[in-house]
This record gives sequence, structure tokens and C-alpha cells, in this order.
Amino acid sequence: MQVPGSFEYERATGVDDAIALLDRLGDEARLVAGGHSLLPMMKLRLANPEYLIDINDLEGELGYITTERSRLRIGAMTRHRRLLESDELAAAFPLFRDAEKVIADPVVRNRGTIGGSLCQADPAEDLTTVCGVLGATCVVQGPGGRREIPMSEFLVGPYETALAHNEMLIEIVIPVHGHSSSAYAKVERRTGDWAVTAAGAAVTVEGGEIARAAVGLTAVDPDPSGLADIADYLTGRPPSEEAFAQAGRMAAQVCSPVGDARGTVDYKRHLASELTIRTLRTAVDRVLRSDVEHEPTGEEA
Repeated sequence: MQVPGSFEYERATGVDDAIALLDRLGDEARLVAGGHSLLPMMKLRLANPEYLIDINDLEGELGYITTERSRLRIGAMTRHRRLLESDELAAAFPLFRDAEKVIADPVVRNRGTIGGSLCQADPAEDLTTVCGVLGATCVVQGPGGRREIPMSEFLVGPYETALAHNEMLIEIVIPVHGHSSSAYAKVERRTGDWAVTAAGAAVTVEGGEIARAAVGLTAVDPDPSGLADIADYLTGRPPSEEAFAQAGRMAAQVCSPVGDARGTVDYKRHLASELTIRTLRTAVDRVLRSDVEHEPTGEEA
């Protein structure tokens, strides 16, 4: 039977208390909320923290979704289930619901949090791609106060973040753009599994052209500069199948997947291309449909 190594347990009563514990206990302390990623790693002895700080009592403080005029704020303790079921979030960023539908299973979604997903920094984690595509900013807090880290800088490498040992993720802030929408698509071997490959896209369409675009890929080690090239290619072009196809070809070239039990390198590149095309198509369709739905009628005009 797999069991974790021994550790000391603390239960934080609030954000300030959690940060004080991290500061006092040092870099051998880890925060735990849902624990669905950390605890299996501890059982396999891939992670051996000396202290676990339980932050489940912080849900009342950090479990929220708040929409403001130009941004949407998500507390780091917001559970996956709430992200899935929030109509407010789905209206602003449909790819959240797309992604949450294919994240793990109801047991995990009931307990896991967006903060835990981002801080795990797993290359196959869906919400890191979602937040990256949306240009999210991570708000972190430590003994010296708060600071903001762009999502593009928050992930330093596989299972590594820009957090100091005595800092914790507090909030995710996402800018809201008009005439915009998004989509996420994933291929997995079985329901709830890690992605073989997944893709996310966000677009703004104005005047019949793509005014802003972002594409992200999951589990295939994409080159950030290559993803930026896809966005640059799409910007200023009319949304068309030809443009989507070229973006898909570019996506296949900018990723560096590893062949394994989930698929060959060529198969994963093919998926990167196809899923990029599908998410761009869906995101644009959602923008156009939303614009039609919100057009004033003759009486309103």
C-alpha cells in the first residue's frame, strides 16, 4: 500500500494566518485544499513536504467569482464545480465551462480549486491553458503584501511557479473584452483522464476581422513565441476556414510532444492542429451569435 512520508499538519484560519505559517515553516511547507494532485505525489514519494497547511477554511474568503466592468475576478479557493456551474463565468468566458466539463470527475471537481490547479503547474493541466489564453493575471500575497504576475510569467517550468515559498495565490483576474468569446477542446483516452492533447482559443471580432486572438495548447510543450506568432497571423484577418487551417498547421509546428502510451508524436501534432481549428471556429461562431442576439430590434433602435 502506498502511503505518504510523515509530515506535520497545520490548519490555517485565514489568508494572513496561512502566509504566516508559510513564512515560519519555510520552503518545506505546502498548502493543500483539494489535494487531488499533491497527495498522490506524496504517496509516490515524488513530493515529501515536512508540513501541510490545510486552507479549506479559507473558502469563504477566497471562493468567489466577481464580474466588474472591465474584468472578472476569481478567488483562488473557487472549486471546480462552481466554475463549471457558474452561468456568469460561462457567459463571459465559455471555455471555462468547456474545460471544466472534461476535468477529472465529480469527486475531484467538488473539492479541487482553481488555485490548486494553477499552483500545481502540471504541463497537462487544463486551467493553465485556459487562463493563459485569456491573458489572466495572478494576484499573490506574501509577508510584504500583494503583487501581480501575468499568467505567462507565473509558470516557470513543469511543476514550478514564480511563487516565493512564503507567498500564496489569492486571486485570478481576467480582462473582459467586447465582441469576444472563447472555446476549449480536449482529447483524452477516457473520461476524466489527463489530456492527450487539448487546445484553447480566444478571439475578438470587430468590423468583420479578427481584432485580437490567442491560442493555447495543453500537454504538448508548445513554444510561447510560436503561439504568439499564431495570434499575430490571425490578427487583422477575416475569420475564415483558410485562416483557421493555417493556424492549425502553425500549431502543429510550434509544439514538441513526447510519444508515449497516450499517442505518437505525429498523432499529438495532428490533434494540436485539429483542435486549434475547432476552437477557433467555435470561438468565432460564439462571438457572431452573441452579437446577433444583442443587436437592437427596430423598436429598441
